[in-house]
Amino acid sequence: MGSNTDFAVPENATRQLALDALLGRQSHWPLVEPAPGDAELNLVFEAAVRAPDHGRLRPWRFVVIRDEAREDLGQVLVDIAAKRQPDLPAETHEQRRQKAFAAPMIVVIAASVSTRTSVPEGEQLLSVGAATMNVLNALHILGYGGFWATGPDAYDRDLHEVLEFEPHERILGFLFVGTPPANVEVTPRAERGDHVREWLGRSSI
Repeated sequence: MGSNTDFAVPENATRQLALDALLGRQSHWPLVEPAPGDAELNLVFEAAVRAPDHGRLRPWRFVVIRDEAREDLGQVLVDIAAKRQPDLPAETHEQRRQKAFAAPMIVVIAASVSTRTSVPEGEQLLSVGAATMNVLNALHILGYGGFWATGPDAYDRDLHEVLEFEPHERILGFLFVGTPPANVEVTPRAERGDHVREWLGRSSI
């Protein structure tokens, strides 16, 4: 039997690989086939429900739209845009249909905010944001890409009803999911020093 040192190298290497993967994540656009299959989606959402969750409220809600269902979504987007802005030409609204086909899979992000708790609404929304970030990270580790978008469609009550969300649930945006194109340009990252500081206590003033 080897010593503890024998096992330290592969364990550390695994950690480094995980960190390298996280540090390499970025948003991708456009996204093409393939999208994750069912087994991979299960892993992705297993990661989602590991998000921090004050009070164990489980505020995360996700709706997956893919395959032929995107055709229905495209028509819904055209219809709600026409209702929202009836004075615009019909061809303007027709462009909304393309959004449903911008990626092979769309995941609608929503929050089920509870008012029967002492946990502030802001903390519940942050939990949904954390779960969504877990989804994006898991997709990246599995070799896929994601793009998080919002916009007027996300906040339209008609879309809320069509997708059968409960009255107390709130759509927060869309994740467009698929495979990044080849030769992706690396997005420049902000300098962490511009956004992180250490407080040394009042005595340091």
